[in-house]
Amino acid sequence: MNRLFWIGAMLLAVAACRSEDDPALPPTVTPVAPGESGAVKGFFLLNEANMGSNKASLDYFDYESGEYHKNIFPRRNPGVVQELGDVGNDIQIRGSKLYAVINCSHLVEVMDAGSATHLAAISIPNCRYIAFHEGYAYVSSYAGPVQIDPNARLGYVAKVDTASLAVVDTCVVGYQPEEMVVRDGKLYVANSGGYRVPDYDNTVSVIDLATFTETKKITVAINLHRLELDAHGNIYVTSRGDYKNTRSNTYIIDANDMVSDNLHLAASNMTIAGDSLYLYGTEWRQAAGAYSVTYAIVNTRTKRVVSRSFITDGTEKRIEMPYGVAVNPETREIFVADAKDYITPGTLFCFAPDGKLKWEVTTGDIPAHVVFTRKRLSNL
Repeated sequence: MNRLFWIGAMLLAVAACRSEDDPALPPTVTPVAPGESGAVKGFFLLNEANMGSNKASLDYFDYESGEYHKNIFPRRNPGVVQELGDVGNDIQIRGSKLYAVINCSHLVEVMDAGSATHLAAISIPNCRYIAFHEGYAYVSSYAGPVQIDPNARLGYVAKVDTASLAVVDTCVVGYQPEEMVVRDGKLYVANSGGYRVPDYDNTVSVIDLATFTETKKITVAINLHRLELDAHGNIYVTSRGDYKNTRSNTYIIDANDMVSDNLHLAASNMTIAGDSLYLYGTEWRQAAGAYSVTYAIVNTRTKRVVSRSFITDGTEKRIEMPYGVAVNPETREIFVADAKDYITPGTLFCFAPDGKLKWEVTTGDIPAHVVFTRKRLSNL
């Protein structure tokens, strides 16, 4: 989740598991755009939903029909009790499988990417994000219970065989590990230390994938979260700061594992398309008692900010709380998810590459994570 950890502390006493108590959200279909063909057939959007609500949900947009399908999981998986579970934290496609990381239900839901039907649930405690290399998936785990604890244990990365879907190994890293990227046979893991506030971690762990051992830690800044690898071998790292005196920032780790650049950009989320890094920041300003929201594009060849807003038509004024960003790798359409008040259904905005709004649609609660697919979803 991309919420302040001290806010999350108020919710941690809530049980986190699949249950039969909550009524399922009804699936809906909404026409939002003219149908079109292309290499990218659609995308899945994972809605986080509030911790303890057991309302994580899966939406799908179909380019051919231009229809947005909300909450597709229950109808396609009537035998899975109470949908996806508690807090959807990441979603990715690898081969024919769709992986959804469900944080507080302590599992990775594995589906068929062509039908969104359940294949397996991989049990990993307090799981956060997923990355892939060759025949394995790597899942970051806080390892301990979901709670603020100054003595919280070190986290780890679980190694999952993508054929058997079994956890085959684990590697201990830093405190409360978050996103990961693979570069040159090594897995880089952002350590946040978020449960140990105010004693945050400030390192990126480096795991040699041949031996699956941590070889070193790179000191960057406190409360690290996002990682993105560009086409030039540079890793972009975001720091959330402490929400008080230390501000959010974005750094670059170069090919020599050195922190080479400080972009002086607040960043809550980011994504790379071509040589452009799209990012937004929702930075809490303690003195003002409010959020400061910014948008930007960085040219990854020059490492310079080329735009202070990738939204050019004023729509950013309607976005209450940006919570996800994605860019279609073929069309370069930009998608921004709005979590609004974190309680009611959110909104997904689609922008043309020039930053002008094309369409918008109502999503599930706390829309956050998008993955594009080149295989059209069946039985729409």
